[in-house]
Amino acid sequence: MTLRRIAHLDMDAFYASVELLRYPQLKGLPVVIGGGKSPADLARLTEYENRLQAAPLTAFPRLKDYTGRGVITTATYEARAFGVGSALGLMKAAKLCPEAILLPVTFDEYRKYSQAFKRAVLAIAPVMQDRGVDEIYLDLTQLLANSADGGRALAERLQSAVLAATGLTCSIGVAPNKLLAKMASEFNKPRGVSVVFESDLAPLIWPLPVRKINGIGPKTEARLHADGIMNIGDLAHQAPQDLIARYGKSYGAWLHAAANGVDDSPVETESEPVSMSRETTFDRDLHAAHNRAELGQVFTELCEQLAKDLQRKGYVGKTIGIKVKYPDYSTVTRDLTVPTPTQDAAAIRRAAGLCLKRLDLTRRFRLLGVRVGNLLTVEAAAQLKEETEKLVPAGDLFS
Repeated sequence: MTLRRIAHLDMDAFYASVELLRYPQLKGLPVVIGGGKSPADLARLTEYENRLQAAPLTAFPRLKDYTGRGVITTATYEARAFGVGSALGLMKAAKLCPEAILLPVTFDEYRKYSQAFKRAVLAIAPVMQDRGVDEIYLDLTQLLANSADGGRALAERLQSAVLAATGLTCSIGVAPNKLLAKMASEFNKPRGVSVVFESDLAPLIWPLPVRKINGIGPKTEARLHADGIMNIGDLAHQAPQDLIARYGKSYGAWLHAAANGVDDSPVETESEPVSMSRETTFDRDLHAAHNRAELGQVFTELCEQLAKDLQRKGYVGKTIGIKVKYPDYSTVTRDLTVPTPTQDAAAIRRAAGLCLKRLDLTRRFRLLGVRVGNLLTVEAAAQLKEETEKLVPAGDLFS
């Protein structure tokens, strides 16, 4: 029987690494990606717009000068040494590393490099599951049928291909399944290759904190800690029936299986997105009545951006929804289903506007988001419409 070999490839500090290709003068420095450009920042960099590599360090904004409520998207390893990392508020990060250079996110650049590294990988390993802009799963089983090294040489070949195509580095974990491969890809970052076998479960996996299992979030981690379960080994040695009694039939059984390295999920080469969304966190809390014009403009822009995303990727959707976060960090969502799948900005805004009216508009907003769900490809939607029209010919209903 051929042993299953699954790889998880994770780009190293992807957004930051792309920015360092654009600004090589920042290599070796603490750099944080997040927030947006202020007018002053734009003015300093405008004269170097077509020759970014010539911009002096004095032209770049520093984290200490940031004001607002943005969060870090990613940071270079030099910045991480100060305790600065993704999802940390920029103002809090400024206290830890005030001299870090602050760059805004440039999604168009990240998409370009994402597509390039995936093309390079597909030329070698065609069974790929896309997991986002900077990570993928690969099924290497057939490619490694006669391999004695568990996939190390092939992983190193993939790293070289990615580097040659993009100038960027990645880390790869190879294991019997996706669950273990994802953990393994974190072992030797950056530029690491880690190969895990079933026999490595006790020495390599069980000593790790329970949070290292993909699917265990902070709330479950806190519950596990309260039950005296600190690492994956502790979880693996729990009786399945006890976990089921405490965490539910499905999740309890999954916790026991995951801790014991069991994961039969396939590498899905053609998974379709369930939904797409756009959201923004405001620099200050906005009120629906007092800041109506500003909120309206942002709302329209979110709907237009989301419509462009749908059009670019070839999807339409029937469920339109909104997301609001209040100053106390409580989050509320509302949605409705429209009669016809759409990717039209005006139609999205109309439906999202109806959802917005179902909220408490006397409170200020910290965050506003728009979502389109129940997605279909444009082709599938057209086919569904054609089949429906065959079932109910025009003019026959109540004629």
